Amino acid sequence: MSVHLIRKLEQFVRLSQAEKRALERLGRARLRHFPARADIAVEGESPDAVNLILDGWACRYKALEDGRRQIVSFFVPGDMSDLNSFILRQLDHSQAAVTPVIAAEISRDMLDEITDGHPRVVQAFWWETLVTASIQREWTLSLGQRTAAERLAHLFCELFIRLRSVGLTDGDSCDFPVPQTALAEAAGLSPVHVNRTLMTLREAGLLSLARRQLTIPDLGALMSAGLFNPNYLHLEQEGRHLDANL
Repeated sequence: MSVHLIRKLEQFVRLSQAEKRALERLGRARLRHFPARADIAVEGESPDAVNLILDGWACRYKALEDGRRQIVSFFVPGDMSDLNSFILRQLDHSQAAVTPVIAAEISRDMLDEITDGHPRVVQAFWWETLVTASIQREWTLSLGQRTAAERLAHLFCELFIRLRSVGLTDGDSCDFPVPQTALAEAAGLSPVHVNRTLMTLREAGLLSLARRQLTIPDLGALMSAGLFNPNYLHLEQEGRHLDANL
């Protein structure tokens, strides 16, 4: 099912029933199953498909020859990997499963067929691509300027809001299966520093993270601690002028 993708795109524009049915086809593409820590795509490969995350968490990363790795983004259900990758001769990054992942492998032909017949879906995909770039800029700002506590607080706020936008939160809680080693690779910190910073955030009453469950008792307080402004996620149906006539 591609319900999470549809919910995410409807943060930008309200889709017609025909457009939703077209997007539902993406979730019925060939399914791929990946165990945790397995590569989904490897830098240097020639991309021939786009992966839609249906279940589980994945990441985009860059690695040095000695094995050091920097996670540059997380994928949650409803996210598509690199919509524009078909124009590349080779991938310039790798993608890996953080947890066990189920992904729909979407061919160029399937994507072309859907976008050719539904121009508003194309506009929604453009929004998805632009938001991805906006998130990347915000991560760069975090790595360059935010303190360790601010980086982690900001990351938790972003992921919680992204999960909430596709219906994957329960009140002030959500599943959060990211190990501390992956948090360290995303935040540019050592695992020891991450552990120490998480203790500080817990002691301040800003969050609880236990048994793969994140609870944020006061999202406003955590946003303040992370200097978080959600404007870069471009939610709130900014494409309402493109709404379908239902």
